[in-house]
Amino acid sequence: MKYFLVALSLLSWNLASAQSKYTTPSGVVTFFSSTPLEDIAANSNQVGAVFDMTSGQMAFTVPMKSFQFKRSLMQEHFNENYVESDKFPRATFAGKVVSFQPDVVRKAGPQPVQVEGDLTIHGVKRHIRVPGTLELKDNQLIAKSKFVVAPADYNIEIPALVRENIAKTVEVSVSLLCKPVITVAQP
Repeated sequence: MKYFLVALSLLSWNLASAQSKYTTPSGVVTFFSSTPLEDIAANSNQVGAVFDMTSGQMAFTVPMKSFQFKRSLMQEHFNENYVESDKFPRATFAGKVVSFQPDVVRKAGPQPVQVEGDLTIHGVKRHIRVPGTLELKDNQLIAKSKFVVAPADYNIEIPALVRENIAKTVEVSVSLLCKPVITVAQP
């Protein structure tokens, strides 16, 4: 819950209507990289996210220690040696859908969008632009994106001993199932 509140605090805009705001405390982020020696994959289902259907602004946060690996040694190396989770406890994104049109999202099926904003990993903030889809289905907003991140862009150092066994880029997938925020009217 703490990380979900951080995601909400990332939003610095005023929302016009509570029904235009969608949130989730349990989105999913996965990453995958492949090398000749072995594939590396991990996922987290502790992604806190918020999306404003009026403006197209969005934010999410993921605790780095929430990523789960197949092997505990990989998880330990990821947290201690690569992303330094104690020093940099979460990754965040704050941005918006480019040329956002709420009516397009209301069309049937996933609608392609471009999302741009600031992705912060390992204490390094970089402006990115990535493809994604948005879909309103059963009064829930489904947001998905798949993009590539280079650990070197975020000052994540790979030790020389294993550098050839680690991919230069990592495929990141984000999947959010957001529910509308319901607020109680003030008397």
